[in-house]
Amino acid sequence: MAGGSFAPAGVAKERAGQYQGTVTCYVIVACVVAAVGGSLFGYDIGISGGVTSMDGFLEKFFPTVYRNKNRAHENNYCKYNNQGLAAFTSSLYLAGLVSSIVASPITRKYGRRASIICGGLSFIVGATLDSSAVNLTMLILGRIMLGFGIGFGNQAVPLYLSEMAPTHLRGGLNMMFQLATTLGIFTANMINYGTQKLEPWGWRLSLGLAAAPAFLMAVGGLLLPETPNSLIERGSKEKGRKILEKIRGTENVHAELQDIVDASELANSIQHPFRNILERHNRPQLVMAIFMPTFQILTGINSILFYAPVLFSTMGFGRNASLYSSALTGAVLASSTVVSIATVDRWGRRALLIGGGIQMIICQVIVAIILGVKFSGDKELSKGFSVLVVVVICLFVAAFGWSWGPLGWTVPSEIFPLETRSAGQSITVAVNLFFTFLIGQLFLSLLCAFKFGIFLFFAGWITIMTIFVYLFLPETKGVPIEEMVFLWRKHWFWKKIVPSYPEDNESNTNNNSASVAITEHIH
Repeated sequence: MAGGSFAPAGVAKERAGQYQGTVTCYVIVACVVAAVGGSLFGYDIGISGGVTSMDGFLEKFFPTVYRNKNRAHENNYCKYNNQGLAAFTSSLYLAGLVSSIVASPITRKYGRRASIICGGLSFIVGATLDSSAVNLTMLILGRIMLGFGIGFGNQAVPLYLSEMAPTHLRGGLNMMFQLATTLGIFTANMINYGTQKLEPWGWRLSLGLAAAPAFLMAVGGLLLPETPNSLIERGSKEKGRKILEKIRGTENVHAELQDIVDASELANSIQHPFRNILERHNRPQLVMAIFMPTFQILTGINSILFYAPVLFSTMGFGRNASLYSSALTGAVLASSTVVSIATVDRWGRRALLIGGGIQMIICQVIVAIILGVKFSGDKELSKGFSVLVVVVICLFVAAFGWSWGPLGWTVPSEIFPLETRSAGQSITVAVNLFFTFLIGQLFLSLLCAFKFGIFLFFAGWITIMTIFVYLFLPETKGVPIEEMVFLWRKHWFWKKIVPSYPEDNESNTNNNSASVAITEHIH
């Protein structure tokens, strides 16, 4: 059974209709504290763009960019095009990619809390190095340590939230991670707005304050309970049962407990989860683990969030105005994520992803048209068109905030069976960080080469991903995390790939009401 060929992934029977319990204060507090890990990711995304536009930072580490920035006739699209500057932003994500692979076996063998703690400690070290950097080597080393922290945090936190949350609210509670990310971005933007006045050392304060959420994450990891799924997978069934009863607020947890036990027995029979994830019956989950994070980055959102001050400066905004505009986009992103939390378990994942995709396409095309017609390489936008660009970019960010932003993490974290869950999340994080690194490293060069066409480039990708969701992603709303396997066997396309098992018929006969409830969510 080591290769997973003799048993279906996940549980054999659908018990969704038998799940008991309610939302308890205990589980909400646990999810909120754990989600602080997302603020690390967001804080770094937001802080990087502001710091890379500060004169004191550029003059010390990137004097060539500093000189180009102050040349009146330098091509607006190209004056920030510097691979060293891009490496400052992107090196973190390359390190995160590597650490996410290392984090997978740690998360599985030692629990979700262990990876959360490792992530917090690594981030504290990185923030300390960056804030005290005296040369570029020290600066990049700090970024690499921050990357290790993000790799561990992004590996463990979404899994923790998915496993702790009750089925009917899993989407909303899981999005606490994305909400924390967006609040981290907004906080970073506001800090940048204040520290840019503290030349020439304000950038040190911006980078050093990253240690604050990292400390909360590390302490939270020490205080939080482990998830029932992880405890039972590691042989602590009785302790897992007690935690499950506590977070569900009832002793009647037999159905959910049995699902976790069934999944754990199979998980413990799998010696090589990364090899098992390549098996045919795991093909749909593997495809989603690769394409969901890829598409999330190819919306172009990180380009805007990384380089918002640089981007607005390119369009002719003054230094203060560009930082203020980027703070505005951060606020929009945070508020729109709240909308997603309130609607995801009511409207479903597919509706938000498709609707958000359409809105983002429209916004990208509008920005491209405005810049193509009204903006040239050595001139500035008029005040009226500048305001219009900011409004449309805010609408784009809002669409991302209630669709692909949170759901790009939520969907992959909830679809894997227990035996490949850590490996699957590891792949999701690695793919996300790889494309984040790629876009972070190439964006300034792409902006120089494509000019306004960069927005059309991303609009094309959003069109592809919207069609992908419509055709290939089943609705996961309201489906227990250990029963996701039944979705793929009923989907119009994936049922041709995922093998059926005799237990399916028995399950449909004995649990017809639960089956119907799940089927209603299938495209």
